[in-house]
Amino acid sequence: MGTPAFAVPCLRRLAASSHQVVAVVTNPDRPRGRGQRLAAPPVKEVALALGLEVLQPAALDEPELVDRLAEYQPDLFAVVAFSILPRPLLELPRLGSVNLHPSLLPAYRGAAPIIWAVIRGECETGLSTFLLNPRVDAGDLLLQERVAIDPEETAGELEARLSPLGADLLLQTVDRLAQGSIAPRRQDQSRVSRAPKLQKEDGRLDWHQPTEALRNHIRGANPMPGAFTEWEGGLLKVHRSRPADYRGKVPGTALLADPRQGLVVATGDGALLLTEVQPAGKPPMEGSAFVRGYPVQVGTRLGR
Repeated sequence: MGTPAFAVPCLRRLAASSHQVVAVVTNPDRPRGRGQRLAAPPVKEVALALGLEVLQPAALDEPELVDRLAEYQPDLFAVVAFSILPRPLLELPRLGSVNLHPSLLPAYRGAAPIIWAVIRGECETGLSTFLLNPRVDAGDLLLQERVAIDPEETAGELEARLSPLGADLLLQTVDRLAQGSIAPRRQDQSRVSRAPKLQKEDGRLDWHQPTEALRNHIRGANPMPGAFTEWEGGLLKVHRSRPADYRGKVPGTALLADPRQGLVVATGDGALLLTEVQPAGKPPMEGSAFVRGYPVQVGTRLGR
């Protein structure tokens, strides 16, 4: 059970293993792109290429879905980047339902663990497999793997690196559940932290924040929801940055606008060099290219 690209390596590994994948449950096709044409989710595309049956219920509590899955007499549900399963589904598989979560649970429970780990400047994250129960990300732990976060890594880059590692961990978990050689353990409730889904507004940069906090915000919001700031009456997306050795009295003020070096903006305790930006309606570009192509002056204010 899964939908986005993050779940694809898990499907491929399970399908190539000794275990039998009898069906794949994924979200319905959705409109995508400028033309808003219906497009299949990544998991569906791969499942069809592998010759697997694909189920796309409008809602997971549909009785027809429960009945169809019950016909398979499933041993296990493998769930990756998917919706919360209602109790009738949780009660179907003989061994339960195992979920892959990209954090070291109980840290960063929720929909956006990778993004929040980067935004909060974590040096390490990881992967967890656990048994699903009705509470979100609260089931008993099975296996975990620690993964270091590179100081320059964006959330998108970290997700791409975690995805195949997660597929390996999930397959190990399924193997050991089948062998009966794994002992679930309860999560430590005193260490719970949350990673709620982000909205577009969560990408807004507050230049009064410290330099490192802003840099991590930019890394964590790349590619979604995207970090941005106001500029010349519009929005300027900021994809990458690094600290700069400048000081300014007013956060959000352009301290340097150089065609070769790029754009430096004052922060709450220093300055950031914006190394990759994207003006509205334009493709991403280096900060120096932005200064060459747009009338940015020292003293210009960015942000509200």
